[in-house]
Amino acid sequence: MESATRTDLTNGEIHPVNDKTSKLFKIFVGYDPREDVAYEVCRYSILKRASIPVEVIPIKQSELRNKGLYWRERGKLESTEFSFSRFLTPHLANYDGWAMFVDCDFLYLADIKELRDLVDDNYAIMCVQHDYAPKETTKMDGAVQTVYPRKNWSSMVLYNCGHPKNKVLTPDVVNSQTGAYLHRFMWLDDHEIGSIPFVWNFLVGHNKAVDDDPRTLPKAIHYTLGGPWFENWKNCEYADLWVNEMEECQKEMKSKTE
Repeated sequence: MESATRTDLTNGEIHPVNDKTSKLFKIFVGYDPREDVAYEVCRYSILKRASIPVEVIPIKQSELRNKGLYWRERGKLESTEFSFSRFLTPHLANYDGWAMFVDCDFLYLADIKELRDLVDDNYAIMCVQHDYAPKETTKMDGAVQTVYPRKNWSSMVLYNCGHPKNKVLTPDVVNSQTGAYLHRFMWLDDHEIGSIPFVWNFLVGHNKAVDDDPRTLPKAIHYTLGGPWFENWKNCEYADLWVNEMEECQKEMKSKTE
């Protein structure tokens, strides 16, 4: 568990964090043992750029099982250990305030405050509403690629944890409901799902940046098909940014142990 609690620093001057962002923002990151390095880099990229108090918490299936919060058997189509445990986010946040879930295969390039500032209490959740139908049949290290409505919407979600509708997401529901119910947010009406710009869930191989249009430049890169930590994807688009961040992350981790 990592946290960054500090005031904004601009040109050497200290500016108090405003009321809207003064509360600790909890970010739950999906964790899979075979993608440990991806989690570490994702965590590092968030904390490095955060100008608001944040806490990064890995969602580890083994820990959830030990606590009696997760008991469903893993299905053949689950490509990661957090395919369903991600929906425990409101419960893990005690159904209070706003919290975020994000897959571990993200690299943040912007201050998380910019994303936090987009929250709107009128919505139960907010996410990038992709229209995405991958052509590949496999991803990452050979996992089966599945295609379904609202594909990748659940890979990065801002949860209004105190919203009455999200109290439906109890451990019992998360452990028993279908993938369609959970990944398509079927406990919500469409008008309760807010939209945020695609640059906060920029899909490598799908979304494109336009040089002269800053609105298209990624703020959070999502290596959804597989990232440079997998041999088959070491030369993927934006691999250099991830590798540079990994090297910086590992250098800092090493310095803390010396």
